[in-house]
Amino acid sequence: MSVTNYPFELPALGYDYNALEPHIDARTMEIHYTKHHQAYVTNLNNAVKGTDLEGKSLDEIMRQSGLSMATRNNGGGHWNHTFFWKLLKNNGGDPTGDVATAINNSFGSYEEFKTQFTQAATTRFGSGWAWLCKQEDGSLQICSTANQDNPLMPDAQTCGGTPILGLDVWEHAYYLNYQNRRPDYINAFFNIINWDEVNRLYSGQ
Repeated sequence: MSVTNYPFELPALGYDYNALEPHIDARTMEIHYTKHHQAYVTNLNNAVKGTDLEGKSLDEIMRQSGLSMATRNNGGGHWNHTFFWKLLKNNGGDPTGDVATAINNSFGSYEEFKTQFTQAATTRFGSGWAWLCKQEDGSLQICSTANQDNPLMPDAQTCGGTPILGLDVWEHAYYLNYQNRRPDYINAFFNIINWDEVNRLYSGQ
């Protein structure tokens, strides 16, 4: 089985459930990973089975127009979460390298980036994601998507470009610890960003 090709499977998390405490608690991580993400994988396999999508990679499926709602929602859920887990590590610190330069050039400062990213994540009505995307000229843009949509989807309302950072703002990502305090969860996220992974994505590796 494969993370990126049918039949899809849950990817390895890469760290313990409690690795991101106190910013994300162990119980939330366990439920989020083993229940929510696993459900997207299971439902995506059911949606793709017996269709011409069986031979396509997850990236190819995400870039295809006219998907069924089951494939779009569960494929997006699988892609988004697989992307998200790699972006997290405790004591992430501040951005470095090319991404730090791009953030300063695009937003003026890291603090201004945080302000704009927080705004996008906070004002996403209902469930969805906030994204940082690299444009063709190397500049960065911030946007958000509803539900499990992502910037790869050709008909999603996004800033386009290549996603290099994303934040899950569905309530299941934070409610046990933060309840309705989404802004507190977003603020905590800045402590656990894996900037090495963001730099890798920015460089196209």
